[in-house]
Amino acid sequence: MKLDRFYPIFDSPEWLERTLPLGVKLVQLRIKDRPEDEVRPMVAQAQALCRHHGAVLVVNDHWRLAIEHGCDWVHLGQEDLDEADLPAIRRAGINVGISTHDHAELDRALSLGPDYVALGPVYPTILKQMKWQQQGLARVTEWKRLIGDLPLVAIGGMSVARAAGAFQAGADIVSAVTDITLNTDPEARVRDWIEVTR
Repeated sequence: MKLDRFYPIFDSPEWLERTLPLGVKLVQLRIKDRPEDEVRPMVAQAQALCRHHGAVLVVNDHWRLAIEHGCDWVHLGQEDLDEADLPAIRRAGINVGISTHDHAELDRALSLGPDYVALGPVYPTILKQMKWQQQGLARVTEWKRLIGDLPLVAIGGMSVARAAGAFQAGADIVSAVTDITLNTDPEARVRDWIEVTR
Protein backbone atom coordinates (compact mmCIF):
# COMPACT_ATOMS: atom_id res chain seq x y z
CA MET A 1 0.00 0.00 0.00
CA LYS A 2 1.42 3.34 -1.06
CA LEU A 3 1.52 5.87 1.75
CA ASP A 4 0.77 9.56 1.34
CA ARG A 5 3.79 11.89 1.19
CA PHE A 6 2.48 14.17 3.96
CA TYR A 7 2.59 12.67 7.45
CA PRO A 8 1.52 14.92 10.34
CA ILE A 9 1.89 13.75 13.95
CA PHE A 10 -0.64 14.76 16.58
CA ASP A 11 -1.10 14.11 20.29
CA SER A 12 -4.90 13.96 20.44
CA PRO A 13 -7.91 12.84 18.38
CA GLU A 14 -9.09 16.47 18.42
CA TRP A 15 -6.30 17.33 15.99
CA LEU A 16 -7.53 14.54 13.69
CA GLU A 17 -11.04 15.97 13.86
CA ARG A 18 -9.64 19.30 12.67
CA THR A 19 -7.29 18.08 9.95
CA LEU A 20 -8.72 14.90 8.42
CA PRO A 21 -11.58 16.79 6.72
CA LEU A 22 -8.92 18.93 4.99
CA GLY A 23 -7.53 15.89 3.17
CA VAL A 24 -4.89 14.41 5.49
CA LYS A 25 -4.48 10.75 4.43
CA LEU A 26 -1.66 9.56 6.70
CA VAL A 27 -1.47 10.57 10.35
CA GLN A 28 0.27 9.46 13.52
CA LEU A 29 -1.27 9.54 16.97
CA ARG A 30 1.60 10.07 19.40
CA ILE A 31 0.58 10.16 23.04
CA LYS A 32 3.39 10.04 25.56
CA ASP A 33 3.41 9.69 29.35
CA ARG A 34 -0.25 8.72 29.71
CA PRO A 35 -1.50 5.40 31.12
CA GLU A 36 -2.83 2.87 28.64
CA ASP A 37 -6.38 3.15 30.02
CA GLU A 38 -6.40 6.84 29.12
CA VAL A 39 -4.94 6.23 25.68
CA ARG A 40 -7.32 3.39 24.76
CA PRO A 41 -10.40 5.53 23.98
CA MET A 42 -8.19 8.00 22.10
CA VAL A 43 -6.88 5.26 19.81
CA ALA A 44 -10.42 4.00 19.28
CA GLN A 45 -11.62 7.50 18.37
CA ALA A 46 -8.65 8.16 16.09
CA GLN A 47 -9.16 4.86 14.28
CA ALA A 48 -12.86 5.59 13.77
CA LEU A 49 -12.06 9.06 12.44
CA CYS A 50 -9.45 7.72 10.04
CA ARG A 51 -11.77 5.02 8.75
CA HIS A 52 -14.49 7.60 8.19
CA HIS A 53 -12.13 9.83 6.20
CA GLY A 54 -10.30 7.06 4.34
CA ALA A 55 -7.02 7.87 6.06
CA VAL A 56 -4.26 5.66 7.45
CA LEU A 57 -3.68 5.82 11.21
CA VAL A 58 -0.25 5.09 12.65
CA VAL A 59 -0.21 4.47 16.41
CA ASN A 60 3.00 5.52 18.14
CA ASP A 61 4.32 3.03 20.67
CA HIS A 62 0.99 1.64 21.94
CA TRP A 63 1.14 -1.56 19.89
CA ARG A 64 -1.23 -3.52 22.15
CA LEU A 65 -3.92 -0.89 21.60
CA ALA A 66 -3.20 -0.91 17.86
CA ILE A 67 -3.85 -4.66 17.82
CA GLU A 68 -6.94 -4.27 20.00
CA HIS A 69 -8.50 -1.68 17.69
CA GLY A 70 -7.54 -3.28 14.38
CA CYS A 71 -5.13 -0.54 13.32
CA ASP A 72 -2.93 -1.03 10.26
CA TRP A 73 0.27 0.64 11.46
CA VAL A 74 2.42 1.19 14.51
CA HIS A 75 5.47 3.41 14.83
CA LEU A 76 8.21 2.26 17.18
CA GLY A 77 11.15 4.23 18.47
CA GLN A 78 14.35 2.45 19.38
CA GLU A 79 13.33 2.30 23.06
CA ASP A 80 9.91 0.95 22.07
CA LEU A 81 11.61 -1.91 20.21
CA ASP A 82 12.99 -3.18 23.51
CA GLU A 83 9.46 -3.71 24.84
CA ALA A 84 7.39 -4.44 21.74
CA ASP A 85 6.31 -7.97 20.81
CA LEU A 86 7.07 -7.78 17.10
CA PRO A 87 5.85 -11.32 16.33
CA ALA A 88 2.49 -10.47 17.90
CA ILE A 89 2.33 -7.22 15.93
CA ARG A 90 3.09 -9.08 12.71
CA ARG A 91 0.56 -11.83 13.48
CA ALA A 92 -2.06 -9.10 13.76
CA GLY A 93 -1.16 -7.98 10.23
CA ILE A 94 0.12 -4.61 11.38
CA ASN A 95 2.80 -2.69 9.46
CA VAL A 96 5.72 -1.28 11.44
CA GLY A 97 7.60 2.00 11.00
CA ILE A 98 10.84 2.45 12.96
CA SER A 99 12.74 5.58 14.03
CA THR A 100 16.47 5.78 13.33
CA HIS A 101 19.15 8.34 14.19
CA ASP A 102 22.47 6.63 13.40
CA HIS A 103 23.91 3.66 11.53
CA ALA A 104 23.62 1.25 14.46
CA GLU A 105 19.94 2.06 14.82
CA LEU A 106 19.41 1.72 11.08
CA ASP A 107 21.09 -1.70 11.09
CA ARG A 108 18.85 -2.78 13.95
CA ALA A 109 15.74 -1.45 12.21
CA LEU A 110 16.55 -3.14 8.91
CA SER A 111 17.17 -6.45 10.66
CA LEU A 112 13.54 -6.34 11.81
CA GLY A 113 12.05 -5.88 8.34
CA PRO A 114 10.28 -2.53 8.82
CA ASP A 115 7.63 -1.20 6.45
CA TYR A 116 9.13 2.28 6.60
CA VAL A 117 12.20 3.86 8.16
CA ALA A 118 12.13 7.32 9.73
CA LEU A 119 15.24 9.50 9.97
CA GLY A 120 15.52 12.50 12.23
CA PRO A 121 15.93 15.14 13.24
CA VAL A 122 16.69 16.37 9.73
CA TYR A 123 16.70 19.93 11.06
CA PRO A 124 16.88 21.19 14.65
CA THR A 125 13.63 20.40 16.43
CA ILE A 126 11.93 21.92 19.44
CA LEU A 127 9.62 18.94 19.93
CA LYS A 128 11.83 17.08 22.37
CA GLN A 129 15.34 17.14 23.76
CA MET A 130 17.53 14.92 21.63
CA LYS A 131 21.05 13.70 21.98
CA TRP A 132 21.41 13.75 18.19
CA GLN A 133 22.46 16.78 16.22
CA GLN A 134 20.56 17.62 13.08
CA GLN A 135 21.08 14.99 10.40
CA GLY A 136 20.93 17.26 7.36
CA LEU A 137 19.83 16.48 3.83
CA ALA A 138 23.04 14.60 2.94
CA ARG A 139 22.10 12.01 5.57
CA VAL A 140 18.64 11.73 4.02
CA THR A 141 20.27 10.88 0.69
CA GLU A 142 22.58 8.36 2.35
CA TRP A 143 19.72 6.66 4.20
CA LYS A 144 17.68 6.36 1.00
CA ARG A 145 20.62 4.70 -0.72
CA LEU A 146 20.98 2.26 2.18
CA ILE A 147 17.32 1.30 2.52
CA GLY A 148 16.46 1.08 -1.18
CA ASP A 149 12.78 0.66 -1.96
CA LEU A 150 11.61 1.02 1.64
CA PRO A 151 9.74 4.28 2.23
CA LEU A 152 11.91 6.88 3.98
CA VAL A 153 10.26 9.37 6.34
CA ALA A 154 12.08 12.65 7.02
CA ILE A 155 11.20 14.13 10.40
CA GLY A 156 12.47 16.87 12.67
CA GLY A 157 12.24 20.60 12.09
CA MET A 158 10.34 20.07 8.86
CA SER A 159 8.33 22.94 7.40
CA VAL A 160 6.41 23.62 4.22
CA ALA A 161 9.43 25.51 2.86
CA ARG A 162 11.80 22.62 3.61
CA ALA A 163 9.61 19.85 2.18
CA ALA A 164 10.86 20.09 -1.41
CA GLY A 165 14.49 19.82 -0.31
CA ALA A 166 13.73 16.70 1.70
CA PHE A 167 12.01 15.08 -1.26
CA GLN A 168 14.88 16.01 -3.57
CA ALA A 169 17.31 14.48 -1.08
CA GLY A 170 15.49 11.17 -1.24
CA ALA A 171 12.69 11.24 1.34
CA ASP A 172 9.47 9.58 0.24
CA ILE A 173 7.40 11.04 3.07
CA VAL A 174 7.81 14.21 5.13
CA SER A 175 6.53 14.36 8.69
CA ALA A 176 5.52 17.53 10.50
CA VAL A 177 4.55 18.27 14.08
CA THR A 178 5.11 21.75 15.51
CA ASP A 179 5.04 23.41 12.08
CA ILE A 180 1.31 22.69 12.26
CA THR A 181 0.44 22.57 15.95
CA LEU A 182 2.21 25.82 16.84
CA ASN A 183 1.01 27.67 13.75
CA THR A 184 -1.42 30.52 14.28
CA ASP A 185 -3.68 28.94 11.62
CA PRO A 186 -3.09 25.16 11.68
CA GLU A 187 -5.79 24.43 9.12
CA ALA A 188 -4.26 26.81 6.59
CA ARG A 189 -0.86 25.25 7.27
CA VAL A 190 -2.23 21.77 6.61
CA ARG A 191 -3.64 22.98 3.29
CA ASP A 192 -0.20 24.38 2.41
CA TRP A 193 1.39 21.03 3.27
CA ILE A 194 -1.05 19.12 1.11
CA GLU A 195 -0.32 21.49 -1.76
CA VAL A 196 3.47 20.97 -1.61
CA THR A 197 3.34 17.20 -1.12
CA ARG A 198 0.86 16.11 -3.78
